[in-house]
Amino acid sequence: MRTDLGWRLDPAVTFLNHGSFGACPIEVLDQQRALRDRMEDEPVRFLDRELPGLLDAARVEIGRFLGADPDGFAFGPNATTGVNTVLQSLRFEPGEELLTDDHEYNATLNAMQAVALRDGARVVIARIPFPIRDAGDVLNALLAEVTPRTRLAVVSQVTSPTGLVFPVEELVARLDARGIDTLVDGAHAPGMLPLELDRMAPAYWTGNGHKWLCAPKGAAVLWVRADRRERIHPVVVSHGANTPVVDRSRFRLEFDWTGTPDPTPYLTLPAAIDWMPAHFDGWPQVMAANHDLALLGRDIVANALGIEPPAPDSMLGSMAALPLPQPPDDAVAKALGHRLLFEDGIEVPIVIWPVRAGRQDGVTPRLLVRISAQRYNEPADYERLARALAR
Repeated sequence: MRTDLGWRLDPAVTFLNHGSFGACPIEVLDQQRALRDRMEDEPVRFLDRELPGLLDAARVEIGRFLGADPDGFAFGPNATTGVNTVLQSLRFEPGEELLTDDHEYNATLNAMQAVALRDGARVVIARIPFPIRDAGDVLNALLAEVTPRTRLAVVSQVTSPTGLVFPVEELVARLDARGIDTLVDGAHAPGMLPLELDRMAPAYWTGNGHKWLCAPKGAAVLWVRADRRERIHPVVVSHGANTPVVDRSRFRLEFDWTGTPDPTPYLTLPAAIDWMPAHFDGWPQVMAANHDLALLGRDIVANALGIEPPAPDSMLGSMAALPLPQPPDDAVAKALGHRLLFEDGIEVPIVIWPVRAGRQDGVTPRLLVRISAQRYNEPADYERLARALAR
């Protein structure tokens, strides 16, 4: 692992888990620290008078990067908050269905189940195979579960346990044609995939900045399409609910102040967006290089395990998951992860798919190792993991 590229990562650890929480470059952390110092120099001036303009400026840069109308962005600490914000804002009739699939994030599925229980609705979990042949398997599985009762679909752009890139743009279009809104969980998408949210036009989209954008921890956005903004409200109701609308929308007033925050993660997003291309020739090059390295790492580990890659190259971004022969048991997963870290100095997630909230009768869970590829990684990192797993 390269330690000369500006990250603070422990050189004694081979870090192959960028997908969980990212890693923030030192220069970006310095910019956040400067913002925090500015806030503490005069907190009332910063939070009361300067913050609205600073948030507006950050939204413009984020909108430019994600190809989206800046007015549709609300800031939050993570994509899970974005998912909960949308789900908690909506109301469902008894018997209506919320559609999702068994590659989704455990927290997302839990949030869906909680809202369905509240309203007497039902969560429908489509089964998508893994190993998988192509993106058509995703579309076919989800669309086959659509019924006249389907009200909302919740789908990841990049799946957390299996690292697959789903065809969300086509899925959004096909569901929209049937009158069904889509909430896209883009937790891993910013910085991993090129995005044009205005063109994709989901009803709702949320993504993290602290993963592949390499922003400080707690930097995420929720984007809501213009025709859906009146129905979405923050989980915390604060002053914006009755502040007079003068120069900004009710959506802006409600989301920009939900209590005394540390807004510096959000305000540092533009610095993170600028840092990568300044050091690595541009975002398209970063995304392509990370993709190529993830494929190489996958092949190195797959060869050591004697297995075929479980997904086509076209369905991967900067992560890849591979099945392991051990039984899918939480204690086994924890023990293997512990040995890799403390015996071999390798930080890599060992997960069970489907996640606990997505398991259904007829689907045999699998133990997976999920690798990540970021600019500080190199082929030797995956060779080290392959030797350890083989042993």
